[in-house]
Parts: sequence; structure tokens; C-alpha cells
Amino acid sequence: MAAVIDRAPFEYAVLQVVPRVDRGESMNAGVLVYSRALDFLGAAVDLDHDRLLALDPTADVAQVEAVLDAVVGLCRGEGDGPAVQEAIGARFRWLTAPRSTVVRAGPVHTGLTADPERETARLLARLVHPL
Repeated sequence: MAAVIDRAPFEYAVLQVVPRVDRGESMNAGVLVYSRALDFLGAAVDLDHDRLLALDPTADVAQVEAVLDAVVGLCRGEGDGPAVQEAIGARFRWLTAPRSTVVRAGPVHTGLTADPERETARLLARLVHPL
């Protein structure tokens, strides 16, 4: 009889960079992963500078990286501001709330996982890195 792996539900969203909100073009630059059952909130990012500059040669790459790094820090409970004091579920909801900014989260999707850190890496490879 095969061993049963306990898996818990999780939610995830792709972090998108929209260098020119007026044009609506976007690129995937990271993922957010949240599991209430496993008490996990994490993010992984990988910004492709060349691709960003192809979408907008005037994009402020350093500023976009700073925002992505702040998202990762917020998931870890690091940084300033009131959001860092919130429970991880509230932070995930805040990060995935619709907004019209250069860095934003796409739609929230669900799945099952036994290892949310491994799931975060898998989703980054599948949804952000080029094929």
C-alpha cells in the first residue's frame, strides 16, 4: 500500500510587472504563496531586466526591484508600515488586492501541497522563468 502524503490547501498569485499601466503589457516576475493550514506566506521573485526594458526602455529597473524585494520582505514579516504587523492571511489579501500599479498580483489560484516552500520554487520556475 502506497504511503499517503498529507497535503494542505494553498493559494497563489503571480506577481506581474506592468511598466506602462496605460499600455497594459505585463511580464511575470514572481509568485506569492499562502497556506493558512501550514501557516505559510512566501514569495519568490526573478526580474528579467532585458525583458522589462524591451517592454519599456525607460523603466526604472532599480525601483521595480525594490518593490519586488519589499513584497518578499513583507511575506517574511520584515519592513516598516502597518501591513507587516498583520497576520499572514491579511498580508496575502493586501498583496493580492487589485491595484493599478507597476507591480501587482494577478488572479489568485488554489492547489494542494505538502511543502509550500518547494511549491513556491516550482511555481517560480513554471510561471516566471522562460520555457
